[in-house]
Amino acid sequence: MIPLKDNIPTDRFAIITLLIIAINVVVFILFEGASLSGEQVKTKPVIGYGAVPYRITHPGKDCELARVQDVTTGAVGEDIVCEGTNAYRQASAAGAIEQVDQPPWFVTLFSSMFMHGGWLHILFNMLFLWIFGNNVEDAMGRIRYVLFYLLGGLVALMTQVLVHPDSTVPTVGASGAIAAVLGGYLLLYPRARILSVVFLFFFFTFIEIPAMVMLGIWFLLQFLPAVGQLSAPDVAGGGGVAYFAHVGGFIFGLAAISLFAHRKSTHYEQPRLPVY
Repeated sequence: MIPLKDNIPTDRFAIITLLIIAINVVVFILFEGASLSGEQVKTKPVIGYGAVPYRITHPGKDCELARVQDVTTGAVGEDIVCEGTNAYRQASAAGAIEQVDQPPWFVTLFSSMFMHGGWLHILFNMLFLWIFGNNVEDAMGRIRYVLFYLLGGLVALMTQVLVHPDSTVPTVGASGAIAAVLGGYLLLYPRARILSVVFLFFFFTFIEIPAMVMLGIWFLLQFLPAVGQLSAPDVAGGGGVAYFAHVGGFIFGLAAISLFAHRKSTHYEQPRLPVY
C-alpha cells in the first residue's frame, strides 16, 4: 500500500517541505556509496555522520573502523569499535584501527536525519514527506514546521537510543522526523482521503483510503516489529530498521501537533447546509 497523494489542496506553497526534500537528495547523492546494505554499513561517512547510540550515551568516546578476523571462517573484515570497550582496546593493541573523521556527537543528531541507506529508503521517505508534509507545513507556518520537524527527528532518535544505548550501529534517515509529520497529519486531517496503489499478488489497483485508516495501519506495522525487537535485543541492536525511532516520532507528532499547528487547510472543512 503506497500513498500517492491526498485530496486536500494546500493553501500556500510548501517551500520548506521542498527544501527538506532537496537537502536529503543532495546529501544522498554526495554519500551514495555509503549505503547501509550489507557490509557498507561500515563505510566511514556513515560512521562519521550517522548517529551512533554508543557515542550519544558515552559523550567524548569516538567510534572507529577496525580490521577483525572471524573466529569461525578466518576471514578478515571490518567492524565498528568504540573507545572504552574491550573490542576497541584489543583492536588498538593489534594496530588494526582505522581512524574516521567525525564531528562531535551532538552534530550527528542532526546530520543523521539527512542521510539514507539506499534508493528505496530515500524514495519512500521523500514520497511520504511530500504527501503529508505540505499540509502540515501549511497548518503551522514555516518556522514552526522546521522546529516541529527537527524536534520530531530528535525525539525519534533518542527513543531508539534509549532502547539500545550501547549499539555501535549508526542510525541514519529522515524516517523519525517524517513519522512525527505523519502523527501530526493524523490529528489534523483524520478524514482526508489518500489515493494509494495497493498490490494484490501480481495485480495492483488504485483506491482512496481514509488517512486515519492508512496511518493507523502504518503505525501498527512499526509498533509490532518494535515490540519484537525487545525480545531479540542482539538482532535489534545489530542493524536493520529503527522501528522504535518511527514509533517515538509518531507519538511525538500526536502529542505536539496542537502546540505547533494554528490552522487547517480551508479545503478540509467544507461548509455544510443548515439543518432546520
